[in-house]
Amino acid sequence: MSLRARGATLLIGLFVSTSVLAHAMLDRSAPPVGSSVKSSPARVELWFTQPLEPAFSSVKVLDGGGRQVDRGDSTVDSVDAAHLLISVPALPSGRYRVVWRAISADTHVTEGDFTFDVAP
Repeated sequence: MSLRARGATLLIGLFVSTSVLAHAMLDRSAPPVGSSVKSSPARVELWFTQPLEPAFSSVKVLDGGGRQVDRGDSTVDSVDAAHLLISVPALPSGRYRVVWRAISADTHVTEGDFTFDVAP
């Protein structure tokens, strides 16, 4: 491979890897994705790989019927801008779906969802 081709390959690789790193991806959550917890959590928390833009990032919790059951107080932590949380009332046993939308500080949008169960 010529020096020019190697240089072009390196530049393309750097551009692609930088673009991927700019998105705020879900790193972990509490309750954990797909988990079953013994009792209702007081809140649902999500941690991302990048700081979030508080005005445009949100999370909501839905019950098995698709009704929103959280307290409507979705917020980005003022100390850790990669931490998004929302409080929930005491949840009865069942499956819950967490739906999130995150906009990183550099305006890249990611969104997703996951479930967790509250055991009977």
